[in-house]
Amino acid sequence: MTKLSVNINKVATIRNARGGNNPDILKVALDCERFGAQGITVHPRPDERHIRYQDVINLRPNLATEFNIEGNPIPSFVDLVLKSVPNQVTIVPDSHDQITSNHGWDTKTNIDFLTEVTDRFHEKGIRVSIFVDADTEMVEWAARTGADRVELYTEPYATNYPNGREEAIAPFVAAGEKAKTLGLGLNCGHDLSLENLEYMHTRMPYIDEVSIGHALICDALYLGLEETIRRYLACLK
Repeated sequence: MTKLSVNINKVATIRNARGGNNPDILKVALDCERFGAQGITVHPRPDERHIRYQDVINLRPNLATEFNIEGNPIPSFVDLVLKSVPNQVTIVPDSHDQITSNHGWDTKTNIDFLTEVTDRFHEKGIRVSIFVDADTEMVEWAARTGADRVELYTEPYATNYPNGREEAIAPFVAAGEKAKTLGLGLNCGHDLSLENLEYMHTRMPYIDEVSIGHALICDALYLGLEETIRRYLACLK
């Protein structure tokens, strides 16, 4: 079964807009678990404009499901991950001022760096996933780092889905099948929604995990968090 990991960054954005602790990040994460989500994802950035480093520390001992931390492996991020020891770390090539992730790693060019970082996380028993575009060559070089999984950057799929879903999904199927052939686990994330998730899962039922934040939190404003999670889980059956 493909697991649903809820990215709670947007909840932290709302909290930070007013200060204080409303909404309560920990309570929202625990509610997501209670409503059926099989994981919680956070993506702390150096400016802490949404999830803060301290949030990561506070969340870790309280979560019962899988905890996934995403981010660019700069020294402060690496230290945070090694301190909190999540179930999974997803290595993302974000620049410090990026609004959101918009591309995967060039795993061939960065093979030495990614291998070194992967080894450091493996020493702590942390599963490593590398964020890549739907490119079979990038998947192949990701496997050479020793990583456990890749996460496919799915914004191009989401953007092209309304114009023709078969064409939109094709490179992702190819990349996903390549990952499975190489013995890699497969995650997907970015701009997945109630509109496009079910079709991706139908075509790629071997996906291990999807990480969804922006669309899910937006849907929750209208549907409520419990009903929203129920509908996303239904897309993955």
